[in-house]
Amino acid sequence: MSRYIGPRNKISRKFGEFIYGNKKYYEKKKYPPGQHGLLKRRIGKKSNYNLQLLEKQKVKYMYGILEKQFKKMFKIVYKKSGITGDLLLQMCESRLDNVVYRIGFTLSRFSARQLVTHKHIKVNNKVINIPSYIIKVGDIISLKEKIRNNINILNSLKIRINYIKNWLKFNEDNMSAECLRLPNISDIDKIINTQLIVELYSK
Repeated sequence: MSRYIGPRNKISRKFGEFIYGNKKYYEKKKYPPGQHGLLKRRIGKKSNYNLQLLEKQKVKYMYGILEKQFKKMFKIVYKKSGITGDLLLQMCESRLDNVVYRIGFTLSRFSARQLVTHKHIKVNNKVINIPSYIIKVGDIISLKEKIRNNINILNSLKIRINYIKNWLKFNEDNMSAECLRLPNISDIDKIINTQLIVELYSK
């Protein structure tokens, strides 16, 4: 299975909340996609399995993670001490592509992944082109010198500078950010019921 490259607003409509795409378009059609979209909205209560599956898919679409990779992440955090669901989201947030997005270098995680894979991002002054690379406390994430004046990046920073998470410290002088602490559940924009995901994978 390859990454999803279809209509993004369709995904937001599927879950009944804005995930990505055009927010104005989503606001006009807040019902499931398809010719029976409005009818589906009136259908009764979903099964527990359906709720679990939708919650898992929502997180996967948010972070652009494939099923095999997501399941592998779950197995890793399941062995650790702590709340499994929170640890899973913490790992998702700590991915390099997501951190690049959180810093504000891009307006979407998709664009952030492109920056990483095209070797424009450095971690501790070393080029890393693996989007799933996990950032640790104390790591310094920066842009390569030749792309620091890119107009798209500068415009993105102007828009997102006030939305940089407090677990990241941005240095405007050298276009870099330091990871001050690991992200927690309160740092995530969306409300995610991690217990449903844990229940699904624990079957």
